[in-house]
Order: sequence, then structure tokens, then C-alpha cells
Amino acid sequence: MSLLAALAGIAVLFVLVLSVIVSRLLYICSPNEVLIFSGGQRASAGKRVGYRVIKGGRAIRVPMLEAVDRMDLTNMPIEVSVAGAYSKGGIPLNVHGIANLKIAGEPPVLDNAVERFLGVDRRQIMAVAKEALEGNLRGVLATLTPEEVNQDKIKFAQSLLSEAEDDLRRIGIELDTLKIQDVSDDVGYLDSIGRKQSAEIQKIALIAEARSKAEAAVQASSNHRDTELSRLDATAGTLKADNARRLTDAQTRIAAVVAEAKGEVASKLARAEADVAVQKARVEQVRRQLQADALEPARARKAAAEASAKGAASKIIEQGRATAAAMENIAVAWKNVGDNARNVFLLQKVERLMTQVMQTVSGLKVEKLTVLGGIGGGAASGGPDVTGKVIAASEQLKAATGVDLLGAVRDRMIPPT
Repeated sequence: MSLLAALAGIAVLFVLVLSVIVSRLLYICSPNEVLIFSGGQRASAGKRVGYRVIKGGRAIRVPMLEAVDRMDLTNMPIEVSVAGAYSKGGIPLNVHGIANLKIAGEPPVLDNAVERFLGVDRRQIMAVAKEALEGNLRGVLATLTPEEVNQDKIKFAQSLLSEAEDDLRRIGIELDTLKIQDVSDDVGYLDSIGRKQSAEIQKIALIAEARSKAEAAVQASSNHRDTELSRLDATAGTLKADNARRLTDAQTRIAAVVAEAKGEVASKLARAEADVAVQKARVEQVRRQLQADALEPARARKAAAEASAKGAASKIIEQGRATAAAMENIAVAWKNVGDNARNVFLLQKVERLMTQVMQTVSGLKVEKLTVLGGIGGGAASGGPDVTGKVIAASEQLKAATGVDLLGAVRDRMIPPT
């Protein structure tokens, strides 16, 4: 058991020692860097070099025989600027730009970078690249006029890129991008060019604008003319079509109007004939209605009136006959009585007259009656005096009927001597 434990401890110790050794000898390379294992011999780009390059991945350093260095492949932005660089024509220009560079990652350019910048600080590498670019920039400016530099900055940057690329690759650096940001001069040449070009552009623009306005006016006039002509042609065509349509309508409506008029006349004639028959029937109906409502009742009323008149006349005749017979009898009686007939007649009427006269004094109580005027009697004694009222009533009766009531009474009560 002790032997097994010892063997296990030895194994664990061996593993730990091996892990430490491997961790110190194993190198892992990131994608943005390269590992340079110096100390061995190998062929690169047709020549023998004393290092090997690992780009990405991992590798084990041979202990005591190799040394390992890292080279950064990340981007290096560099501001490039020159002042007073003479262009073609002797005009000094000021140029400012920005460049993006990096260490080359592929041989044989990488071999140039390893030989020149292995173990060198990045700031020194950027300073070398900047000096190279500015030198190339001055060289490119000498081949271009200020107008070309100012008007086409892209062309200028491409010329500078192609000029500097070979020089940079010789020292192991790749130029990714180069942008010219500003071009100026201290003598105002570019400003004068700008003003001249601006004036020329304004002149061209004004001329083009005037031409455009003139062409637009001409085109507008032409369009207006064409529009008016088209409108007039359309109006004339519309009027012609309307006239033709109206003429066709009038011609086609003649027969229709005549037929319609004939039909209307025939309809009116038929309605009139039908109305005549209706009116005849209505006249007969009215005649019969009048006969039933007026004539027959009138005839009936006439017959009733005639019968009533005959009855009334018969009654009057009979009454007249009776009256005549009574009068005849009265006349006979009157004649037979002689001179006293008149007095007898009056006395027959006195009772009725006295009844009517006494009704006027029916509320009076008569205790004693004294008749004046030769009849006899004395003055009334006791009770109220009604002599005046009796005399007044007798006088009213005499005036109304001609009958002397008091005289008749006196004659009746005092016989003649």
C-alpha cells in the first residue's frame, strides 16, 4: 500500500511538473499578432532566415534554443501633414491628411518588418512610417498643379497611395487607407482660383438659367397655343356634334311627335265620346233623381195642399153658410121683435161686456152702487167711491164699440112714459 501511494504521488508530481513546463513552453497566437520564434533555421521567400513565424494558432518553444517575440498587427492611424510643399508651377501648398497603416502579416513583406521592427516600440514604427509618407507626399505634390490637387482629392490620394506603397512595403508596412482632408496655401492662390471658378460657374449658371427661362417661355407659349388650338378644335367638334345630334333628333322625332299628337287627339276623342255617354247617363240619373227628390214630393205636397185647401174652403163655406143662416135668423128675429130688437141685442151682449169690464175692478169690494145721470139713487155711503171708474169704463166701451152701456141700463130701468 505504501508503494502504491508513493507511485501515485510521483505520478501527480510528474503531471504537475509537466503542466508547468508545457505552460511555460506553449505559446498561443491571437489573430491580430504574429509570434517570432528566433533561433532556428528555415527557408522563407527563397532565402534562409534564423526564425520561424506563427500567425494564429499555437506553437511550443524549444527550450534553451529559441526565443519568442510578439509583433502587433493592429491598425496604426497617422496624421500626415506638409506645409509649404511646392506644387507644379511653384505654388506652395499646405496639405493635411490621415493614413491607416499596419505591420504586414504575410511574407515576404513580413520578413522586412521582422528584420527592421522586431522589438521596436510602436511609436518609433509610426514615426518612420510618417516620415516616409510625408516624403512621398511632397514628391506627389511636385507632379500636380494646385488646381488638380484641389479639385480631385481622390485622385491625389490614389497617386500618393501608389507612390508610397512600394516604399512602405520595403520596410514591412502596409498602407490600408489614405484620405486627404484639407488643401490650402498661404498666398491665396486657391482662393483666387475658387473665386474665378465661382464666377465662371455663376456666369454659366446665369446663362443656363436665362436660356432655360427663355426656352421655358417659348415652350409655355407654344404649349398655350397648342392648348388653345386643341380647345378650339374640341369646342368646334363638340358644337358640330351637338348640331348634328340635334338635327338627327329633330328628324327622328318628327314621326314620333306626329304619332304622339295623333294618339293624343284620338285619346281625347275617345275620352270625349266616353264622357258624352257618361254625361247622358248622368243627365238621366239626375233627371230621375230630381223626379224622385223634387218632382214627386212637390206633386205630393201639391195634392196635399189642394186637399187641405179644399177642406179649409169647405169649412169656410160651411161656416159662411152657418153664419148666413144665423144672420138670416137674427134678421128675422130682429124684424119680428120690432123696435126693441136693438135693445134686446145689446142686453144680450151686456153680460159679456160687463164681465170683461168688471175684471178690471175685480179686486174692489162694492157695498153700494149709485147710478148718476137721471137713473135715480143717491150718493154712496160707506166704502170706496167707484163711480168715476164705472163712468170711465162705460165711456171707453162706447168709444170702442159705439154701445152706450149706461144709456141702455137707464132705458131698461126707467120705462118710457
